[in-house]
Amino acid sequence: MKSITVSANDKDPTPIDEFVEEQLAQYDCSPKTMYQIQVAIEEILVNIVSYAQLSADDGIEIRCEVLDNPLRVVLQFLDNGVPFDPLAKEDPDISPEVLGERVGGLGIFMVKQMMDDVSYAYEGGKNTLTIQKHL
Repeated sequence: MKSITVSANDKDPTPIDEFVEEQLAQYDCSPKTMYQIQVAIEEILVNIVSYAQLSADDGIEIRCEVLDNPLRVVLQFLDNGVPFDPLAKEDPDISPEVLGERVGGLGIFMVKQMMDDVSYAYEGGKNTLTIQKHL
């Protein structure tokens, strides 16, 4: 499993995107799948930077592993911010009449829709959000 650590104050997903693309370079990852992974990375990163209450000295560790049977990428986002399970919140109402008035709150919902598996754990003083996507 490879990892990268980014600043807890930086919402720019580019270094993480490049890291994941490098890990997936030898696999036949479709543009659609890569796009979905990139959207998930951005949404998760923005949530962590916005809500984890991390200091400028803190980092966010992203681990990446490709597993077989079935072929899939597993990404873990680890931070030592305040414990928060983004999956505990009920899925938002996305009916047309409500969606037009909605401001925010759709990021984790989108991640859950685009990824094949999303899980959360708080262990050892760290939030760990894990996403999986079949390649």
